[in-house]
Parts: sequence; structure tokens; C-alpha cells
Amino acid sequence: MKFSRHHFTPVRPLAALILAASAAAQPAPQQPVPDSLDLPTAIGFAIENNFSIRQARERIRQQEGVVVEVSARSIPNVTADAAYQRNDRDISNGFPASDRAWQINLTASQVIYAGGGVTSAVKSSKLARDAALLDLQAVINDALLQVRTGFYRVLLAREQIKVQESNLKLLQEQLKTASDRFDAGTVSSFEKLRAEVAVANAQVPLITARNDWRLAIESLRQALGFTTNTPGMATKVPDFVGTLEFTPQQFDLLAAFQAARAHRPDLERIAKLADAQAEGVTVARSGYYPNVSAFGGWTLRKGPGDSFGDSNNGWLIGVQSQWAIFDGRATAGRVTQAKSALEQTRLSLAEAQLAVDVEVRRAYSQWQQATELAEVSVKVVDQASEAVRLATARYNAGTSTQLDLLAAQVELTTARTNQIQAFFTYNVAVAALRKAMGQSDEFVKK
Repeated sequence: MKFSRHHFTPVRPLAALILAASAAAQPAPQQPVPDSLDLPTAIGFAIENNFSIRQARERIRQQEGVVVEVSARSIPNVTADAAYQRNDRDISNGFPASDRAWQINLTASQVIYAGGGVTSAVKSSKLARDAALLDLQAVINDALLQVRTGFYRVLLAREQIKVQESNLKLLQEQLKTASDRFDAGTVSSFEKLRAEVAVANAQVPLITARNDWRLAIESLRQALGFTTNTPGMATKVPDFVGTLEFTPQQFDLLAAFQAARAHRPDLERIAKLADAQAEGVTVARSGYYPNVSAFGGWTLRKGPGDSFGDSNNGWLIGVQSQWAIFDGRATAGRVTQAKSALEQTRLSLAEAQLAVDVEVRRAYSQWQQATELAEVSVKVVDQASEAVRLATARYNAGTSTQLDLLAAQVELTTARTNQIQAFFTYNVAVAALRKAMGQSDEFVKK
């Protein structure tokens, strides 16, 4: 699958991803760095290549193998065995002399009754497989939240560079004005020096913003599972398509709690494991009951006898049973262990439900705070922009000092920085709250 908008397969529905999870997770091919990258494309690429998601798919394949292995006890088993023997005739004194013998046996057996152990073991393995599928869904939700956050962080870093570049450009214009006035003799050298210091100081946050941009790209690359780092692609950076916007959304806390309890795949996973542990108790108790199986087969024997050509063959059929009447309380110990494992899983479920409630409440609180900060930041930027305009006009008219103008510019830069940070925080808070409620990423079809 290509990491390019033009070659990328659209994001598949989550149900299809779950059904396809049993497929082998092949190593990610070397992908060329795309010319442009938007968030839907990044989400789709991560679904196929993120290492946590690929490992979760492998756990499903592993559990499918367990289901096949356990189910084997519920269907007839056919075995074949053969033996050939050759020995010194002297060791056969008192018996029919023969130095050769061989035998072939073909046997089929079927468990008829095992105290419910076989049926419960199969049910338990299937429940564990279902839990692995839910684990995959939870891993996908976690991984895509990381991708979305990483993509937003790249956009944030890009906007921070723009803000610092804009600030530097304005300060350079102010330095040019101060230099022209100094040359004309209308201001002192102190005015020019202060403008030069302001320009030099503005270089530091710009350098930092550019480094944050590079680091944000690397963090996103790790979240995507993008492994290409060839010499020809090591320095190429795609054009990241998208902007940080503030689009208010509404959430209800009680509805969020209900949605999380109903749709969180990690809670459903633990519930499935609890059901599997309950079947495990039945498996352990089956040791108290006899094990009955039917068998049938065919046998061919040749030798011993006066002639190796003598042979006998025929069929056999029968029923066999095993019952551990007293096993030193080993079965009782296994039952105790199974009951304890079940209780531990139920406690884990209760603990996870509490953790989910806390996560939802925290995510809701973060969303509330982010909403308020985003709303305030919009007003502050408008006010700061107007303050710079007025300060510039007054400075040009000679009715204010350069210090007033620099202070207004610093306040505008701070307001713009706070605004893009607030927009980033809001978008991340919305994504985190949706994930806490058990909702899949909006770019993944249900």
C-alpha cells in the first residue's frame, strides 16, 4: 500500500479491519516520502503499518491457532503407527523362532464424554479469540489517537514557525525604521541598538520552533510506522495539508459515561476474558468426572513365525474410560486456581470500569478547559493586533516611544502563540474525549 494520496487505498471500515486481522502481518515495504500528506491519508497508512496494530493482528493469529488446537479434541482423531523388529534367533529360545516382525495399526478415536471439559475449553478459546479482536480495536483507537495528535503537533510547529517569522519580519522593519531615523538624526543610537537587540532575541524562538517542527515530524513518522530512511528520502519533507481550526463541539458528561461503558473495546475485552475464565472453571471441574471415548481401527501383523510371510490382519472397535477416583486433590487445586483467576478477572473489569470513568471525566474536563481557552484566544489576538496597529501609528506620528511599540509587538506574538496552542489543545482534547467514549476515529468508517 502506497504512502501517497494518489495511490493510497481509502480507509477501510473498522469491521473489515477486524475481519482481515487474521491475515499475516507482512513487513512494511519501503515507501517513498509523499509530496503531500493530509490527516486521512496518515490515518489510513497507520492502520496498515503501525507496529502496535500489526502486533495486535499477530496476537489474533496466535489465538486462532489456539482455537484450532483446542477444537481438535472435539472431533475424531486418527493415528497410524508402525513397528519393524529384527533380532538374533537365539534370543527366541522357547518361542517360535523368528528374526523379523512388523506391525501396522490404524486407529480412530472420539471423545464421547469428558465432564464438559472439551466443550468448555473450546468455548474458552473462542472467547479469548474474541477478546483478541477487541484488543485490536482498542489498539487501533490508541494508535490513531497518537497519529492524530502527532499530525496536529506538526501543524502546531508549522504555525509556530510562521508566528515567529512574522514577528521577526516586523522587528526587522522596525529596525530599518530606527536605522533610517538614526541616519536622519531624529533618534539616538540607543533606539537603534534596542531595535537590533529585539531582532537578535527574536532569532532564538524561531530556531526553537524550527527544531520543534523537525522533532514533531519524527514523532509522527514513528506513530505511522513509516520506516523508510534511505539517502534519497532522508531529507525530504512532505507538504502537510491542513490547518489548526477551532470548530466548537458539544458533549454531555452523562452521555459520555454511558457511551464509554457500552463501547469501550478494552472493557468488552476484559468481559470476554471473564467469560473465558468462567469456562475455565468448568474445564477444571471436568477432572472430577470420567473421560469416555470410543475407538476403532485396523491392524496388520507379520511374524513372528516360521515364515516371515505369515500375516494376520483385522479390525477392532471398543470403548475406553479413565476416571481419576483420587488424584491427591490435584483437581481440587485446579478448580481453586480457576475460580481465583475468574475472580481476579472480574476485579480487573471493575477496576478498568473505574479507570474508564476517571479517563472520561478527565477528558471532559480537558475539553471544557480547551474550549474556554480557544474562545478567549480569538478575542485576545484581535485585540493585540489592533494594539500593534495603534502603537505603530502613534510611533510613526512621534507620539509614543519605541518601547511601547516593542511591547505591543511582544504581546501580539504571545497572543498568536497562545491561540495556535489553544487550537491544538482543543483538537487533541476532542479526539481524546472521543477515544475515551469508545468512538473510533472519524476517518475510519464503521
